[in-house]
Amino acid sequence: MSQTAPVERYYEAIDARDDEALRAVLAPEFRHDRPDRTIEGRERFVAFMADERPRTDTTHRLEGVFLPTAADAGAAEVAVHGRLLGDDGEELFGFVDLFTVVDGKILELETFTA
Repeated sequence: MSQTAPVERYYEAIDARDDEALRAVLAPEFRHDRPDRTIEGRERFVAFMADERPRTDTTHRLEGVFLPTAADAGAAEVAVHGRLLGDDGEELFGFVDLFTVVDGKILELETFTA
């Protein structure tokens, strides 16, 4: 499996509101740092995405997925540049997400927005 596959499945799961698919790509000790909060733990993050996030009527348009050439088979950092769109297609904001993927699971995510 490529190191970018779990990252791509992450966005697919969020956009489909598929909690089980989201849970499947996250490590149990997953941590998400974003401008407005830090969320620690896979189960806490899945609950946030299911019931607490500010908007659920959104989709992610990925404009680039980047994997450093120095990535090894067990761990990698993956960068994603994209846009969050409302259900009407309106761009809400741009983002860069930095993922740490270890053994096929997302361990950490840091989000930057513009």
